[in-house]
Amino acid sequence: MARILGVDLPRNKRVEIALTYIYGIGRPRAAMICKQVGIPSELRTEGLTDEHIAKIRSIVEANFKVEGDLRREIGQSIKRLMDLNCFRGIRHRKGLPVRGQNTRSNARTRKGPKKTVANKKKAV
Repeated sequence: MARILGVDLPRNKRVEIALTYIYGIGRPRAAMICKQVGIPSELRTEGLTDEHIAKIRSIVEANFKVEGDLRREIGQSIKRLMDLNCFRGIRHRKGLPVRGQNTRSNARTRKGPKKTVANKKKAV
């Protein structure tokens, strides 16, 4: 099993797909990496040689911020926004949508499950 940057790549998938298991590498980057290394598109991960793995590792480490470094950078960016008390930081802190979406009826992903509020009782 190929191990790159602390991530075990699945054996039976194409290399281009397997590389997407690394946080920060999507399909376009994976295709670009495969092209730079010279790996055919139909090659499976189990068919990689140690030389291929070393080349992939060197390209990824040299050119891209991935895994822990990327997660840390994103976390620091969000923390910076929250420390600045800017609008986006406040929305992050409150757990609401950050990019201007409506929250009156939707936004359940950010807000969590519904919290039903009881109606006021009518005075008799």
